[in-house]
Amino acid sequence: MLAERFMTLLPNLEEQQALQTAAVYSVCGKQRENWFTPPYRAPHHSASAVALVGGGGKPKPGEISLSHHGVLFLDELTEFPRQVLDSLRQPMENHHVTISRAANQVTFPAHFQLIAAMNPSPCGHISGQLCRSTPDQILRYLNRLSGPFLDRFALSIMVPLLPKGMLSASQQGKDNLAEKSADIKKRVLKARDIQLKRQGKLNHYLSSQEINLFCILSASDALFLEQAIEQMGLSIRAWHSLLKVARSIADLKSEPNILKAHLCEALTYRAIDRLLNSFN
Repeated sequence: MLAERFMTLLPNLEEQQALQTAAVYSVCGKQRENWFTPPYRAPHHSASAVALVGGGGKPKPGEISLSHHGVLFLDELTEFPRQVLDSLRQPMENHHVTISRAANQVTFPAHFQLIAAMNPSPCGHISGQLCRSTPDQILRYLNRLSGPFLDRFALSIMVPLLPKGMLSASQQGKDNLAEKSADIKKRVLKARDIQLKRQGKLNHYLSSQEINLFCILSASDALFLEQAIEQMGLSIRAWHSLLKVARSIADLKSEPNILKAHLCEALTYRAIDRLLNSFN
């Protein structure tokens, strides 16, 4: 549900983006009804590497290219074969996929946002009376996903069980304090404008040199983040990702500088890393 609602926060495609997306669909003999709406693809976990990345005797785009300028949602992530998921790593970095055949080489665009959902264990729980899995079983389950693949997720959160009384309150109309998607979208668009005016691109696309220029930390905050990275066993890629996320959090709050509070919030969005570290 969250992945589907995420689409309501995205701006419409620009004309050039819409044309690029329509061109990819035309290669597959498909047509897009709403040209300026970002595409949303949600393949089943039985999909092969060719179905996701593209290929075949006569190479055709896969789901990652059909998600160009949109969202690719993978539900039940651990049910996908590990080698299939690892085939997404390079396109996630390069935003395109090249399929080589003896006769020719074909390159398809693959500029997509990847959203995935999974259970934390085979039984769906990691603690409490409802947990029926041993630590070894949970670790084997999580090891279906490679470290380099997980490292490419900028955000990961644990969705807890609903507090007692939440469902009954919603039936009685007492949940009207929830923020509407339209209000959230206004903040998102405002933050995008801030980023485009400051650096000419969104934070996600900042290079290493640009991160040093636009994601400046105080000496004490830089030391704090370095210690957190070391304690959690994160990579240099994670360091850059955390800085971009913290910069985005600051932009959403219209703060000109990254503060320690923004770094702390960015660190809370590393749930999968904390889960894996809990078994070490």
